[in-house]
Amino acid sequence: MICKSDILTLKTNIFEKVGQKIIVKGSLGRSRAFEKEATIEKAYPNIFVVKYQENDRNVTYSYTDVLTRTVEVDVFNGEEYSPLIPPITQEKRKRKSL
Repeated sequence: MICKSDILTLKTNIFEKVGQKIIVKGSLGRSRAFEKEATIEKAYPNIFVVKYQENDRNVTYSYTDVLTRTVEVDVFNGEEYSPLIPPITQEKRKRKSL
């Protein structure tokens, strides 16, 4: 479940990274995916704007797109790309015996 604090933290992270290079990864359906270099252009209360480098096109994404992993964003820190939000690690649940 997405908490309000998760959204606020993500908004803050993206506001701080306006102007930075990123890689956006997502699904186009039917086993097709995309991965493009872009720059975070602007950040608003509900969405942020990304400008793709290859075709000079602006696209908007919502913060919930990132939190629900509809799109993945990797940020360039000067040397390498690192995920904006850490990958999910799933723990195995133990069965309760009766």
